[in-house]
Amino acid sequence: MKLLVIEDDEAILSLLQRGLEEEGMIVDTATNGEDGEYLAQVNRYDIIILDWMLPERSGIEILKQLRDKDIKTPVLMLTAKDAIENKLEGLNEGADDYLTKPFNFDELIARINAIYRRSALKGSDKIVINDIEVDFDSKLVKKNGEIVNLTAKEFEFLEFLLANRGSLVSVEMIQDQLWNSEEFVNSNVIQVIIYRLRNKLGKYLIKSKRNMGYFIE
Repeated sequence: MKLLVIEDDEAILSLLQRGLEEEGMIVDTATNGEDGEYLAQVNRYDIIILDWMLPERSGIEILKQLRDKDIKTPVLMLTAKDAIENKLEGLNEGADDYLTKPFNFDELIARINAIYRRSALKGSDKIVINDIEVDFDSKLVKKNGEIVNLTAKEFEFLEFLLANRGSLVSVEMIQDQLWNSEEFVNSNVIQVIIYRLRNKLGKYLIKSKRNMGYFIE
């Protein structure tokens, strides 16, 4: 899962980034509204965590701009505002969920996972393809009922392909989704991950189109 966190409190931002990365997520960050809006428009994210009160441009203004530009990335609003009017304003402008500060980190993770299932995975906790079963909550993969051990990156790769099931994803999309903007990724790394997944789950699960990308039917 790739997230953008827009939060001007650097202490909170650092804690969020570290905690989310420990959960295996890819995290980009911004500390002001202008930079955050730019990143949200030029990059693809699974979820945006957006603080309401930001310098240069407020979170609600960013949300309005994204929805006006038909950018449908799910948004989880973070704010100290707990009045029902503020919550309704955020939800009416297109926010997918709302969490009031201070919040429990475990609750944040639960809400992120719920948003992701509703959007990319169409609400599914599990997907079954022939003899392969993928449980997104427990991060377990089974083949013919037997657990298949995947590395964290292999599971992320499989999850990304399943979230885009039926659609071709390019190498560039994979690089952008599974590694942060500061990491250089050799295309051989992607080929190695695909090779390993095919060995573990069956060579026909992940299909490819030469010089175009990969997909799961």
